[in-house]
Amino acid sequence: MRFEILYPGSYAMAKATLAQDEQFRAESGAMVAMTSTVDVEGKMEGGLWKALKRKAVGGESMFMQTLKATRGPGEVFIAPSTPGDLALLELNGANNYFLQKEGFLAAESGVTLETVSQGIFKGIMSGEGVFVQRVGGQGKLLVSSFGAIHKLALAPGENYVVDNGHLVAWSGTVTYEIKKASSGWLSSATSGEGFVCHLTGPGDVYFQTRNAASFGQWVASFIPAR
Repeated sequence: MRFEILYPGSYAMAKATLAQDEQFRAESGAMVAMTSTVDVEGKMEGGLWKALKRKAVGGESMFMQTLKATRGPGEVFIAPSTPGDLALLELNGANNYFLQKEGFLAAESGVTLETVSQGIFKGIMSGEGVFVQRVGGQGKLLVSSFGAIHKLALAPGENYVVDNGHLVAWSGTVTYEIKKASSGWLSSATSGEGFVCHLTGPGDVYFQTRNAASFGQWVASFIPAR
């Protein structure tokens, strides 16, 4: 099968081209349109326990879509629920990635997805929660963002600082620490950054141009208080 990203930028959509009997899975509600040769089925990925874990601790949907070309070749168009970009990542069986909450959009059937702990301190300070998604296996993975996506390729030992609310995905080889944005607590708070993520290569880091939480606060400022 083949994934193609259409209209990259703020309102990206992906097209999946399937040979007969090929299938992939996507986040619940991701399907936009498809040929009549494709069947869509909702499933609890990994069974009831893993589905409940994704919902309770990861904030993800319990269900995923399985889309299969059962009556000949087919096409499927998918898109995330929020405006933003898409990135196509390749897993070769040896590498893996970590994703922010709601970063997963779709993947080939050979890609594995699980909810793992990043530790209590990192979870609370990052704002992403204690648990994040880890993807492995083999195949193509589509991740979604809020805003456009920028990719950083970090060399071994190279450091970079990214605001926690802008992280989308990072290679499993990348290590990270959550630290104050400034040297002092007051300065960190008044800078508007609070805590930031210090990442060290080697590996790839994907970050988004907009922060969903900050956007929500901006929208709320226009809503009259009752």
